[in-house]
Amino acid sequence: MTDLTKPALRPEDPRFSSGPCKKHPGWTPDSLASAPLGRSHRVAVGKSRLKEAIDRTHALLGLPDDYRVGIVPASDTGAYEMAMWTMLGARPATMLAWESFGSGWVTDAVKQLGLDAKVMEAPYGQLPDLSAVDFATDVCFTWNGTTSGVRVPDGDWIPADREGLTLCDATSACFAMDLPWDKLDVTTFSWQKVLGGEGGHGVIVLGPRAVARLESYTPKWPLPKIFRLTKGGKLIEGIFKGETINTPSMLCVEDYLRALDWAEKVTLPGLIRRAEDSAGAIWDFCDANDWIANLAEAPGTRSTTSVCLKFTAPDLPDDFAKRVAKRLEAEGVALDIASYRDAPPGLRIWCGSTVDPSDVAALMPWIDWAYHAERAA
Repeated sequence: MTDLTKPALRPEDPRFSSGPCKKHPGWTPDSLASAPLGRSHRVAVGKSRLKEAIDRTHALLGLPDDYRVGIVPASDTGAYEMAMWTMLGARPATMLAWESFGSGWVTDAVKQLGLDAKVMEAPYGQLPDLSAVDFATDVCFTWNGTTSGVRVPDGDWIPADREGLTLCDATSACFAMDLPWDKLDVTTFSWQKVLGGEGGHGVIVLGPRAVARLESYTPKWPLPKIFRLTKGGKLIEGIFKGETINTPSMLCVEDYLRALDWAEKVTLPGLIRRAEDSAGAIWDFCDANDWIANLAEAPGTRSTTSVCLKFTAPDLPDDFAKRVAKRLEAEGVALDIASYRDAPPGLRIWCGSTVDPSDVAALMPWIDWAYHAERAA
């Protein structure tokens, strides 16, 4: 595009934020009218809604029968902190980091919990050497780096006969990527990501090896009430039946149930396919233009949800990507797509399952227009 003519086709929905993310197609506030507002989450109506959310999450994800699902405070951050504070310290730990959130878990493990952990880091766009991970240790990692657009390609690098636990932050992967549950002992996510729910609530998934750790190990540090998963050396089973540790928002829970209504109709393979189709449109666009590229260096590690892009021309000012994002927002075609504050300058386009692939495809000519308009400015 050289004449700077604006594209005729616009995305029907310009919301490509990486969190909180776009609501599912067909969502309206009226769909939440049945929420039991002003009622206790501890009475039958509240507990039944929470138990329904747990059971349907378990079913949609296809979890093994002996895996437990719990709704916990403080989004994915709270869920992952809960896992680290209650389970780490029983054996040596290995921390993997290749973007800001993984680096945050390193900080918490090393500086807050004081663990003498092995830290394996990689710069934005790359993964650490997964073949060198010692699974005699507990291994903490993100499945998909939300701020780098780099994910682990599969679970083949995780041995079935591992001695330590795997603690996986899967918040921008769950419901949009095929997760090997037999390789994941602890998994955390937030429904505000791939299913477009409201923020503030986390979900923790425990396999039997994680439960065994919880019931056999007591950390040396004090545990805040909202992190406690055991009592008297036994798992608090009520947490995994809808008896939450603190007060949840029943409006948010109702919103999640409506997202599950939509997701169940699409099916898990359909959710995964929607994300792949959206990401594929961006990859094709990058292949066709030499001035933009995926931040992930190896094709097999490219995220299908938080797709991170970089402009490749060597002479661009430091704020160029922000200016492109601002131009797109001013046109009302893309909101909140500047890269994360700690990431290299670029764009981050959310392609989670609630985003329509046709909207992502319609956005690509606008990025072309904005890039050339900004270069000409």
